[in-house]
Amino acid sequence: MTTNLEESIEAKRRIAVIGISTVILVAMVVAVTVGVSQVDGDEKSTKNTNHVASTVKAVKALCQPTDYKEECEESLTAEAGNTTDPRELIKIAFNVTINKIGDGLQKSHLLQEVEKEPRAKMALDTCKQLMNLSISEFSRSLERIGQFNLNNLDEILTSLKVWLSGAVTYQETCLDCFENTTSKAGEKMKEALTNATKMSSNALSIITELANTFSELNETRQDSSHRRLEDEFPSWVDNGAGVRRLLLSSSRKLKPNVIVAKDGSAKFTSINQALKNVPQKNMKPFVIFIKKGVYKEYVEVTREMRHVVFVGEGGDKTRITGNKNFIDGTNTYKTATVAIQGDYFIAINMGFENSAGAHKHQAVAVRVQADKSIFYKCSFDGYQDTLYAHTMRQFYRDCTISGTIDFIFGDAVTVFQNCTFVVRKPMQNQQCIVTAQGRKEKHQPSGIVIHGGSIVAEPGESKDHKNVKFDSKAYLARPWKNYSRTVFLQTYIGDLIEPEGYMPWQGPEGNTGMDTCYYAEFNNIGPGSNATKRVKWHGVKHLTEKSVGAFFPSKFFHGDDWIRFTKVPYSPGLTNFTKHKI
Repeated sequence: MTTNLEESIEAKRRIAVIGISTVILVAMVVAVTVGVSQVDGDEKSTKNTNHVASTVKAVKALCQPTDYKEECEESLTAEAGNTTDPRELIKIAFNVTINKIGDGLQKSHLLQEVEKEPRAKMALDTCKQLMNLSISEFSRSLERIGQFNLNNLDEILTSLKVWLSGAVTYQETCLDCFENTTSKAGEKMKEALTNATKMSSNALSIITELANTFSELNETRQDSSHRRLEDEFPSWVDNGAGVRRLLLSSSRKLKPNVIVAKDGSAKFTSINQALKNVPQKNMKPFVIFIKKGVYKEYVEVTREMRHVVFVGEGGDKTRITGNKNFIDGTNTYKTATVAIQGDYFIAINMGFENSAGAHKHQAVAVRVQADKSIFYKCSFDGYQDTLYAHTMRQFYRDCTISGTIDFIFGDAVTVFQNCTFVVRKPMQNQQCIVTAQGRKEKHQPSGIVIHGGSIVAEPGESKDHKNVKFDSKAYLARPWKNYSRTVFLQTYIGDLIEPEGYMPWQGPEGNTGMDTCYYAEFNNIGPGSNATKRVKWHGVKHLTEKSVGAFFPSKFFHGDDWIRFTKVPYSPGLTNFTKHKI
């Protein structure tokens, strides 16, 4: 009986794989069935008009799950010719979107040349960087879509969702950069990106539908026979044995590629000097040991610097600090002391800080845009907008993050496990919010999962940790974007958190996100964990023993070998944590 079931499931999966190149997706959450090339098989010998009809049917089916169907159908029909192959149509959709983003990039160049207002000019410069990142995500997605096979299909579709979600977020971030500008540049940029944002959304919708379909077909096969063996290396590892030895060692025994010492006892005295030695598109761990000291520099691990490992001597001993901030004229995106874009980045025993202070408003300590990045035993200190978990997949373990307003924000697929969130004393009349997740589209896989650890007030004036409540209130989250998603699992929540738990986002159009966000709590403890008085928004959900499984780290990441392989402590599901206070 089991054999027949497995054979049936395997047959469905093979049909689904064939469907990537020969079948059309006809509805949301429907298994891939018969393709247009089969439906219209008898018509292939007819006149060219019938080929066109087949293409139109294929395009309509492929565009079915999108939010902008008219734009999807028009753009694909114009470029598709006689193509009915869904994979080719998806490639066409990606190329059309790249061209649309390119149009927006060109517009940002033109606007910047004539712009006079400093903030708007900086926003346009930031937009250029973000548009290039968005194009890069579509380009690597385009490359990967041609590599589907039976064994890597699930992995590729998951990555495509994450990368395309990042592309959507980069475009949204571009528009966010025009906050508090007075010229018309923001409106013009929004208009220039209209087609790009719609086509990007459509591409993400199509890939999400395919991924959901294959995930359903695959669900009953998530057993040990489908899991990578402990000694097998993930596809991204060029030197698996080296990575294994590297991460099984204690940080003190790691053999670094380069050493940085502020006191001059090593070849390099700055981290940026050391980063110049990372091979471009590096495929092996490049370990930079950073001796204790305060490094006052702005550090960027570029997209080409892959597999970089920062190892410090402790979050309170090896610290990178800066003080760029919004009040002094820098947009939030560019205030980051450290910016991480190179995939597979790892930081161990490091401290990151933005020392601008609460009175300088937005001031980022770290901005992370690196896929499959890991932070272990690190500290992140600031006030407003401390940690910008911007895009891609990110895992934080045994870290400490401090701040006041929205001090963890962004639109990455992020899990914080056994971390401590320290709410600092804000300025008078300010309210403290731990998270402000920025999921704009309902198809995006992004969100914040806080699993274990604790949410507490900064120690100070009173033993009961109530000092931050002197003249402020503290909340777990507020919806920065409409589909903001944050989940708290097995977390100690201190009494500083208001019983309502969440506060609305007050934007130009009033309060937003209350009905479309997704906020949930499960098995939390502590005086602030009582959920009976939480706000009664439609977006505040109740999790059951069954539904909470979707937010277990292993499920939420939809593949966690990149964490397991490093041997960083990690729990794929519910577990008992003992760390409840600082």
